Amino acid sequence: MSDTFIIKKPWITEQSTDLSKIGQYVFIVQKNATKPEVKKAIHEIYKVDVTAVNIVNRPAKQKRMGQRYGTQQGYKKAIVTLKKGQKIDLT
Repeated sequence: MSDTFIIKKPWITEQSTDLSKIGQYVFIVQKNATKPEVKKAIHEIYKVDVTAVNIVNRPAKQKRMGQRYGTQQGYKKAIVTLKKGQKIDLT
């Protein structure tokens, strides 16, 4: 799988913005992506050194819309820790 397809998009929230101040960045990744693949993709795309990758799987949830039921799509988040002193510009 190509490095550009492993990383879907950065996850920009209040909590992830606070994490970026200490060198951790959150990305939405493909469901079949592994930690080494994410580490390699971040290094290739952003040209930074990754020290750790933590992955969180959020399963799909069943939601109700009126009388009908549907599913809210699940996703996989990768929390990437960079080498001290390095940054990623996500703006």
